[in-house]
Order: sequence, then structure tokens, then C-alpha cells
Amino acid sequence: MDAIERIEKDLELFAKNIKEVESIKIHDREKKIVEMAQDYRDDTEYYLKQKDHLTSFGCITYAHGLLDAVRLQHDLIIDK
Repeated sequence: MDAIERIEKDLELFAKNIKEVESIKIHDREKKIVEMAQDYRDDTEYYLKQKDHLTSFGCITYAHGLLDAVRLQHDLIIDK
């Protein structure tokens, strides 16, 4: 899998996870975290178009981390 495929796969996973978070009630402070995650997702797409794959990958990784923090608070991540 090359860098572009990996980033696109992570964008798809982010889209799935953001829908999960949008389906639950979250607190105001968590809303800010989700907004930040979405901003980093947008940055991911911007840098991907600029062909700056390293920065794009860093942005989507950070976006996932922010979103996972909210998902953990609401028991949406299950240990396997």
C-alpha cells in the first residue's frame, strides 16, 4: 500500500468514526475536540491535494487521536 492509499484508507475510517460520534450526545468541551479533529481531517485533504503526503498523514493521524479520545470517553472503543 502506498502513501496515498494509506491516507485515503484512514480518511474512510475517520468518516466511519465521526458518524459514530455524531450519533451520540457529547459535552460542549468534547464538541470542540471533534471540531478540531474535523479541521485536521480537512487539513489532511488539503495536503493530500498538495502532494505533501507526510504532512497529510500526520494530520489524519492527529485527527484520529483526537476523535479516539472522545470515543474512549463514551465507551465506543472496545478492547479486543
